[in-house]
Amino acid sequence: MEIRQLIGKLIIQENISPIERNKIPNTFVINIPNPLASYYGRFTAIEKPHSIVFVTKEPASFEKILRATTKINKETDFDIAGAKCEITIGKKKYSGIRVKRINRHNFIEEVQRLYQKEGFEFAKPVRMKEDTDALVRVNKFFTIKKITDHIWQSNGNPNRYYIHIPKYIDWNEFRDVTFDIKNNVSVTGYDVAKGIFYENNGITEMVRIIKPDITEAMVKEIYEKYRDRLS
Repeated sequence: MEIRQLIGKLIIQENISPIERNKIPNTFVINIPNPLASYYGRFTAIEKPHSIVFVTKEPASFEKILRATTKINKETDFDIAGAKCEITIGKKKYSGIRVKRINRHNFIEEVQRLYQKEGFEFAKPVRMKEDTDALVRVNKFFTIKKITDHIWQSNGNPNRYYIHIPKYIDWNEFRDVTFDIKNNVSVTGYDVAKGIFYENNGITEMVRIIKPDITEAMVKEIYEKYRDRLS
């Protein structure tokens, strides 16, 4: 089975919250919840951070974040995944480092200080309510394996798929199309994000789909709905 590693971007709408403890004092740190937390929460008594964003004073390059993350993992016992992130709340935009695989909340400050040691300066706190609606954009690596010419599966997570959509659509259209499809498909309880893969011959528009115990048949049904709607 063909396996590829690509750079790409995901855009997802989430309810985010500020982190008030377990961080460097007087810095802005955001928690992005697991979209399937209600499902996974039934199987573990330990709540782990899903996705943490260290908001920086200035936008940092993807290269700088990757170099720092690689060094941190090499010199410590952590195995974190760092990515470039932008969060939009209303008309305000914040840039930062999106970090996954922090296994305990009390490790957040330690990881933040490791990035600080690598030259990152963090923004001061911003007043924000719990469960604030935001658009989150993340530049990251994807390791995928081909299922069909238009469907790929994450090589590290069998519950995560990516489907090709035939054209670019903006976020508002994507939201409307997705709402309509979710009301006209037999598959339920799945989470979606809009994204792209950067490839040698250009950009591939895609949708990321996550659902516990999802099957290829379910993914194909969702793919066909997007294909028919957007062709």
